[in-house]
Order: sequence, then C-alpha cells, then structure tokens
Amino acid sequence: MTLIDDSPTTTTDLAAERAERLTAAGAAWGERIAAAPGSAKLSYRVSGRGTGSVATEITAGKHRFLVDEPDALAGDDAAASPVEFALGALISCQVVVYRLYAQALGIVLDDVEIDAEGDLDVRKLFGIDESGRAGFSAVRLNVKLRGPESAERYAELQAAVDAHCPVLDLFQNPVPTTVTLG
Repeated sequence: MTLIDDSPTTTTDLAAERAERLTAAGAAWGERIAAAPGSAKLSYRVSGRGTGSVATEITAGKHRFLVDEPDALAGDDAAASPVEFALGALISCQVVVYRLYAQALGIVLDDVEIDAEGDLDVRKLFGIDESGRAGFSAVRLNVKLRGPESAERYAELQAAVDAHCPVLDLFQNPVPTTVTLG
C-alpha cells in the first residue's frame, strides 16, 4: 500500500475537470436563481478573536486562520497581515472569476497568475497625520494569463472579470458599513 497517489494526472485532465465543475456550478446557480430569485442574495458571516500581541484568530464557517502583523507593527509576525489578506482575497477572487468567465466565454485559459501591490501610509493608522487615508492609496494587479488565445480574447476576458469580480468591486467602490459596539 502506498500513501502517495502516483496515478498520472495531466494538465488536460485537470482543465477538463475544472471546466466540468464550472459549467455545473453555473448551471445549478442559474436554475436555483430562476426558481427562487431571492436565493441569489448571500450573506457571509466571519468572526474573529484577539490573540497574542495583536493577532486575530478568524473563524469562517469550518475554516480557521490566523492574521497578524509584522514586528514593526507590534505583531508577532506569526501570519500575514490584514492588508496582505485583503490583497490575497483580491487575487484569489480574480483567479476564480478569470476561470469562471474563461469557461463561460469559451476562452482557453491554461493558467492564471496574479501579483498584487498595495501602497499604505501608516501615518493615519498611528494617529500622526489625520489628513490621509487609513487604507490603501493605490493597488496594482499584474495578471499573467497563459494559453493559446489572442491578446484580444484575453482583453475580452479581462473586461468580463473587471466587471464581475466581487472583491475587485469592494476595492473600487465604497460599501455601506455599520459598526456597532456591543
């Protein structure tokens, strides 16, 4: 008995499986929403509890993860920082939506890789200067798409992703947010 699965899985097999899952999910959601339009509105609930110096243990459904700050920001550097998680959320949402819309538009996408950079001035965070933003002043994404399609087809895909990516929308538009002290 071996614990290592050494059965050959090709990139073609993985792409076919991904295409099947994306198509099935899209069809299922389409049917569900057609039958009950209210089912399109989802609510997400995540909770966090302070731990360590300034770290937070996050619980999201059955998943748990740690968020921390580097030493220079009073953390223990035990995990990525909140702003790094924000950039990671943006990247991962982009990957999902690139794959989803490539499938929907019939665009062959062999691979997607994204790098993100965000500029943050900590003067507001530390109360040194109240005039600037506390969050990112700019975010840059560098998206690398690999596959046999033309640059025009990948530009079409990018336009679809930019119009439909939920986390990109969070970065680009203000979201009404209520904070209640309990």
